[in-house]
Amino acid sequence: MPLADPPRPIVSLAIAAPLSTAAGLLLVLAYPAPAVWPLAFPAVAMALVALAGRRVWSAVLVGFLFGAAFFSVNLLFTARYLGPIPWIALSALEALLTAAFAVPIALAYRWMPRIAPGRIGRLLVLPALVAGLWTLREQIVGSWPYGGFPWGRIGVSQVNGPFAEVASWVGMSGLSFLVVLFCAMVIEIARRRRLRRPLAAVPALLVLVALLVLPQFPTTDAGLMRVGAVQGNGPAGYFDERARNAVLNAQLAASAPLFGEDMDVLLWPEGGVDSDPTSNRSTAAVLEELARRVDAPLLVSAVTERGPRLYNSALLWTADGGPLQTYDKRNPVPFGEYVPDRAFWEPFAPDLIGLIGREYTPGTASPVFDVNGVAVGLAICFDVIYDDVVWDGAAQGAEVFMFQTNNADFRGTDENLQQLAFARMRAIETGRSVVNLSTVGTSQVIAHDGATLDQLPVDVAGHMLTDVPLRTGLTPAVVIGPALKIILGWGSLAGLVAAGGILLVRVLTTKTPVPEGTGA
Repeated sequence: MPLADPPRPIVSLAIAAPLSTAAGLLLVLAYPAPAVWPLAFPAVAMALVALAGRRVWSAVLVGFLFGAAFFSVNLLFTARYLGPIPWIALSALEALLTAAFAVPIALAYRWMPRIAPGRIGRLLVLPALVAGLWTLREQIVGSWPYGGFPWGRIGVSQVNGPFAEVASWVGMSGLSFLVVLFCAMVIEIARRRRLRRPLAAVPALLVLVALLVLPQFPTTDAGLMRVGAVQGNGPAGYFDERARNAVLNAQLAASAPLFGEDMDVLLWPEGGVDSDPTSNRSTAAVLEELARRVDAPLLVSAVTERGPRLYNSALLWTADGGPLQTYDKRNPVPFGEYVPDRAFWEPFAPDLIGLIGREYTPGTASPVFDVNGVAVGLAICFDVIYDDVVWDGAAQGAEVFMFQTNNADFRGTDENLQQLAFARMRAIETGRSVVNLSTVGTSQVIAHDGATLDQLPVDVAGHMLTDVPLRTGLTPAVVIGPALKIILGWGSLAGLVAAGGILLVRVLTTKTPVPEGTGA
């Protein structure tokens, strides 16, 4: 039986190009500040329709237009202080990676219908392969180059919707997979007339029911921890003009109303101490006095120096001195907190690269502190967007998470709300409360189910004193998350390679010429 011809594109390139661009712009609205989570579904569907049936080079074009439209708007906050060059460079890189990984999705649409043309192939295998390849793209973008940038994952867009609880079972990558899977299934039902029967819709309905009905995985109540958290709203930005210890003094002033209050720990944000207390005795004395005044240990953050290396550190400090424990940020921001391959990149933008004088070293310590018998999981700023930091904290017994961040360089943008969405999703994913504290806002205490327990508005000095619930027990997302990412992502790539091999064998055995797959 001769092989069928490769499927035609659903739409012409003249339609696919603007459709893909519109899909990228529509997807932006699913994220904060608009945060209209349902828009992720038509946006993903539009992007897939534009890709289905495309050859390689037209898939690259369509993928690039989608990526450029989405990331250029979603990452607009990166131009806040440094101007258009970093914004253009990062958006272009993300768009190019999106374009490259549009090719495997397009190949899946061309190959799978030829080797599995039946209902199971159309309604299950092809959508699953497409969803896995989309998830693989998110993983690659989130890990390469220079540690990657896991911004704009589909799973995060669902944090305000009814499907967020599924992340406690399958993690953010798994939630991305299920959203794309549902969209790809609906497309296959709609595009094939003979599949438009009630039974054909059953797989898609099952995915939708799972998204709707699956409750959050239950973790166990372990009591309360009374947490004081202080947002000093000091001049904490990289380019803010400030006097010596201005940020420290702003934090101290905002902490004063907590003197005399009962608490288990006082939390300060990333960069709340603008000198190194491990080497500056006067700063250390200030922290010791503050710990005496609040009668509780401090969880503060500062840039620390050990030998020739600098670290962005979380420090546990008491009235008897410190640091008792230290966690160093695992994921310093490339071209923000350090310059990878500086000699190579500096000639391209010497003035901008020259502004980044410090070179932070990635940390390797455990992201968990023992605070008077309570295991506190940690992440510093963009650490929160990387799965491994949070999953390691939960696996090592964290009963609550405290995320320290500094959004001062992005005042007036949506960056703080986008990062907050990650923090809320981490609470749901791990079944743990999260105290997400910024120097300038938005700061929140988030329950294990994503609900807001307490908050401070942006650009004000203030404090929170909150009885934060503690939880124990591991969610499936934490236990199987690393393996599931490999299965969904790299497993789908292996599936695509296998499909290509099967197709090649069939072509050779039927003596049918291999159709061109690399035309424009």
